[in-house]
Amino acid sequence: MKKLTLLLWLFARQVANTQSQNGDPGSDLSAVLTFEAEHLGSQPRGWGGGPPGTISVDGENVHGGRWSVRLERDANSVGRFSTLTKSIPIDFTGSQIEWRGFLRVDNVSEFAGLWMRQDGDSPGLAFENMQQRQVKNTEGWVEFSITLPLHPNAKQLFFGVLIGGTGKAWADDLRLLVDGRPIELATKVERPRTPLDLDNEFNAGSRIAISALTPVQIENLALLARVWGFLKYHHPDVTSGKLHWDYELFRIIPKVLAAPDGATATTTLSTWIRGLGDVRTCTRCMTLSPDELHLSPSLDWIDDERALGRELATLLRSIHRNRTGGQQFYVAMAPGVGNPIFQHEPDYPKATFPDAGYQLLALFRFWNIVEYWYPNRDILDRDWNDVLIEFIPRFARANDKSQYERELVELIGAITDTHANLWSLPQQSRPPVGSCQLPVIVRFIEDQAVVTGYSDNVAGAATGLTAGDVLETLDDVPVRDLVKRWAPYYPASNEAARLRDIARGVMRGECSDVRLGVNRSGRPVPITAGRLPLSGNQTAGATHDRPGDTFQLLSSDVAYLKLSSIAVKDVVSYVERAKGTKGLVIDIRNYPSEFVVFALGSLLVDGATPFARFTIGDLDNPGAFRWTPPLTLDPRTPHYPGRVVVLVDETSLSQAEYTSMAFRAAGARVVGSTTAGADGNVSPIALPGAHRTMISGIGVFYPDKKPTQRIGIVPHVEVRPTIEGVRAGRDEVLEEEVRQISP
Repeated sequence: MKKLTLLLWLFARQVANTQSQNGDPGSDLSAVLTFEAEHLGSQPRGWGGGPPGTISVDGENVHGGRWSVRLERDANSVGRFSTLTKSIPIDFTGSQIEWRGFLRVDNVSEFAGLWMRQDGDSPGLAFENMQQRQVKNTEGWVEFSITLPLHPNAKQLFFGVLIGGTGKAWADDLRLLVDGRPIELATKVERPRTPLDLDNEFNAGSRIAISALTPVQIENLALLARVWGFLKYHHPDVTSGKLHWDYELFRIIPKVLAAPDGATATTTLSTWIRGLGDVRTCTRCMTLSPDELHLSPSLDWIDDERALGRELATLLRSIHRNRTGGQQFYVAMAPGVGNPIFQHEPDYPKATFPDAGYQLLALFRFWNIVEYWYPNRDILDRDWNDVLIEFIPRFARANDKSQYERELVELIGAITDTHANLWSLPQQSRPPVGSCQLPVIVRFIEDQAVVTGYSDNVAGAATGLTAGDVLETLDDVPVRDLVKRWAPYYPASNEAARLRDIARGVMRGECSDVRLGVNRSGRPVPITAGRLPLSGNQTAGATHDRPGDTFQLLSSDVAYLKLSSIAVKDVVSYVERAKGTKGLVIDIRNYPSEFVVFALGSLLVDGATPFARFTIGDLDNPGAFRWTPPLTLDPRTPHYPGRVVVLVDETSLSQAEYTSMAFRAAGARVVGSTTAGADGNVSPIALPGAHRTMISGIGVFYPDKKPTQRIGIVPHVEVRPTIEGVRAGRDEVLEEEVRQISP
């Protein structure tokens, strides 16, 4: 079950706009890829990327020829990644693209590697990098390779080299291959042009401005949103890609706004629908089978003639009855998994704000994606139709880009999914707004914001804060009040995940001094400290596992294995090394570095063991979700016969939760606290203004169909850290399990 991790999606967002700035020296791509082109200063010619000062040509450490490229980061480098970036049009045909080259890596704190991404009308159709290989050091030059199938809808290929955290990496003698041959030899092809290429009427803006809305206009726009979304996934001329559906929205909005009442608006919509094209009577009509049905489409509204009028209701029912099944233009299903892929959804990076049309488009697009393709829409806190009514005036009247982004965050937060956030919005743009922070790690423990360590030991100690300090006020404002104020800008499935994310940002703010009201062992300690610019080390505190090696023998009775650095190739050796112990502690208070559900889980069971069921969408019946057969762990050797304990907490998200489910079914005892409550393969969504969000794209349940979304993986035994334990430098969750295994 492969997932696009939040880390990778954030990376994809970062490189989305890093085009080559230095120009391509003619058509000699090989000279660019081997860095043998004539360079202008220290920058490699024909490449883009950044941040500035972290990428340069190197004439001393080379694999071949005169030059290589060096990516170098330290603790003061901007952001979390440096990326060498190039893009070319996908004007060729083939089955597979391979990005290959030699790397030399020296003491990189996160990872270094090659990366590649394909874009179409929607960004990020396909993406791959070397994160899971965790390359941090190499002995000299080593050749690496990544591959991607050539996506049929791809129009642009982005590729390059990246480095995360701090350290150095060199790249040289890079090659781009199509079906094993140099890309220069690939067969050229002209990609089919769609209405998204041909209809350019609103490229410079929607030309829709709204300063105020009456209640009637809000109701009419809400009806338009529902009708527009229904047609998007049901009308044959839309599902087949004959219309630029976003621009059709811009054409109809002014007419709906001009309608003085609901009846006029429904007549306007009926006229619009009839003008879209004929709907043929179906010869093989789609039906909604009850087999393995979990959710039915929410389409009772198209029968409401009192609200729609007879003409509009009749049109919508006819379109639904005569819908064509199978392939759709704006959505597809991921092969082998079934989560939706939202294709042909432009993110309009050149849109300027305010623009009421593009802002309403963002609302209508996201609302309808949730309405038809979100597997967890039945567990939302609020009526989804009420959410639409509330946000229409907020989006329509957002008066600048920042307000539009704030509305997006709150809208996305309404589905209470930790996967769903405005990932394209820099963290420093969320409250507390600012590009500096105190170099300390904070975690909510016993419902209080507690310092648990430093992101930079020297600078952190200089603040005067120590582990176990409770933060009670920031600039004289109680932290509990700030948390309440900031909560809408930290979407999450549950409160544990929300507080986790707020804790990571609570020390952020303007680059100035901040007054802290601190409780230290029961006595007040006022502290004033200066925030420092954000550095490359922004991952400290992201995991709560034990420092040191992936596998550790804590005693002759207890083996310990953490998944934050696990490697599939070493799983068997881990279990063999644990032979003879009474218990194996598997620490998933982290995000697994590799997918080990089956590789490790199969060594923990002695018989076929079901552990999960999914629900997936139905292209023939948009809005319907069906059960898939249970997934099963099958036993393999060497079998670990001892007691297995899994440690989880609020850092356990998505793949970590899925892994915990599997090991729980294998008989492991889950210990710790509630997880982040967002499982299942993610489905990215592009939004106007070059913005990105995601949803959990499949429903994930236990074999007995009990849900996990929002609930998280509830431990058998709840053990939480305490403030006293933090002060003493203890890992109380791990300690408790060691005591249970080896009393």
